[in-house]
Amino acid sequence: MAVSTSGGGRQVMDKEHAVKIPEHVAIIMDGNGRWAKKRGLPRTVGHKKGVDAVHEAVRVAAAAGISYLTLFAFSSENWTRPESEVNDLMGLLKTFIRGDLAELHAENVRIRVIGSRENLRGDILPLLIEAEETTKANTGLTLVIAFNYGSRDEIARAARKLAQKVVAGSMRVEDINAVALDRELDTSGIPDPDLLIRTSGEERLSNFLLWQAAYAELLFIPDFWPDFSRETFYAALASYANRERRFGGVVDVAAVS
Repeated sequence: MAVSTSGGGRQVMDKEHAVKIPEHVAIIMDGNGRWAKKRGLPRTVGHKKGVDAVHEAVRVAAAAGISYLTLFAFSSENWTRPESEVNDLMGLLKTFIRGDLAELHAENVRIRVIGSRENLRGDILPLLIEAEETTKANTGLTLVIAFNYGSRDEIARAARKLAQKVVAGSMRVEDINAVALDRELDTSGIPDPDLLIRTSGEERLSNFLLWQAAYAELLFIPDFWPDFSRETFYAALASYANRERRFGGVVDVAAVS
């Protein structure tokens, strides 16, 4: 995928390669704390800089024609972090929604939140619902925020829903298959990610979209999340465009030669 510069330096994907833009990009935003530590700063500063990187990622995704951008904002395991850091992260989430919701809505961005909503703090859940309700009719980029999310928990919750349907008599055991389970996941109606990016140099999925990422192209980059720039995102898209996706099959050499 070529990247060109035009319009006073604004980077755009050229039309020749536009068909290779992924429909859905998912990102594990990792490294805020290490970014801050490397500079002798509190972890809170790293998280704040990470929000700036979120803004840039959303802008690039919308400009590049990506339909879905999923960001791993807060995992179900993150509650075990020090209370002060959790409170800081909750504060940043509230600031992001309150400060950016109007702009995202004006830009035709639709917000969808995935993750467990059980036992969420009373000051958080209404904001998540407000973000979804305010933007539900928008038709541009869908920004999926994975909050209080853990993939194993998501799959277990989906399995319980199917079991309840069987017990209620509205579904037969033999009707349970991959399609049925997929419909019960938090991501129901959202296409599987084509490209999954993790920053900070770590090379693992950390309980993120384990079901959905079965055939995603994985890209692990060394940059800490606060350093994730427009150029970094476009380079990731270029890497994706050069990959050969087979989904478990083989490529017909004669067809592409």
